[in-house]
Amino acid sequence: MAQWESEHVALLEGKTIIVTGAGRGVGKYIALMAAAEGANVVVNDLGAGVSDQETDKGPAEEVAAEIRAAGGNAIADTHSVADWDQAHAIIENALDTYGELDGVVNNAGLLRDGIFHKMTKDDWENVIQVHLNGSFFVSRAAAEHFKMRATGSYVHMTSTSGLVGNLGQANYAAAKMGIAGLSRSISIDMDRFGVRSNCIAPWAFTRMTGSIPENNPLYQERMAMLDKLSHGQKVAPLAVALLSDAAKDVTGQLLGARANELYLFSQPRPVHTMHEGQGWTPQAIADTAFPAMAHNMTPADSSPSYFSWSPV
Repeated sequence: MAQWESEHVALLEGKTIIVTGAGRGVGKYIALMAAAEGANVVVNDLGAGVSDQETDKGPAEEVAAEIRAAGGNAIADTHSVADWDQAHAIIENALDTYGELDGVVNNAGLLRDGIFHKMTKDDWENVIQVHLNGSFFVSRAAAEHFKMRATGSYVHMTSTSGLVGNLGQANYAAAKMGIAGLSRSISIDMDRFGVRSNCIAPWAFTRMTGSIPENNPLYQERMAMLDKLSHGQKVAPLAVALLSDAAKDVTGQLLGARANELYLFSQPRPVHTMHEGQGWTPQAIADTAFPAMAHNMTPADSSPSYFSWSPV
């Protein structure tokens, strides 16, 4: 990584940012770019592999050391986001080291892909615990400090697997859709305190997508598609921009990064209403409402089929 350029006007100068799951992949690139933009970075990574089967305590320190070697400020943190007390310890580590906290990127996650009728209880609970509960635990731990300072920015990683849908990822999709709802609620509840909350749906070829079993029917298709898309460094600029004061009026949004494309997602709102003066019966709904609403109904498409165009 190149030395920071002194003439660059840093967007995050003096801010302290926590990035979870920052030992590799998208989180690593966000941590590196946040530091390059002047932030003090807490590089959080438990050291577990995406499959949650192996552990490696080195990644967080490796990234933190890379930042420091380039002239930035960073510390490593290996607490688990999936535990309430350890999530609070991540926040305490940032405050003990740097005195304040300005932003949190909830990026930590794992995959346990499987077709729905074969998905196990453990596969479901492990993914929900890290992605959804972990995002809540870390966000909640930071909330009091943000409220006290009347400032702060949350950036959460959602996914088109949740927002649109995907094959063999019911656990991951449910967690990621839950994160979208969590972010929206945070943006509403914390707006009075000047605290913002947004989501990014990244398309990135990372260690998580690399964990998809090769016997998955869509494996080759997904890998070919992802190989054309961005790596984590294409997601990092959007995350850093959302953490900065330049995004002071952006909250409650769902944004995406795909190669050199940025996009804004719509959010669920009524698209068709019908009124029946005498009240609806099941038969009337079947005979009248469903046919009338059919042209506004969303088909059961998966994410790869919806994002079918090649990125530029």
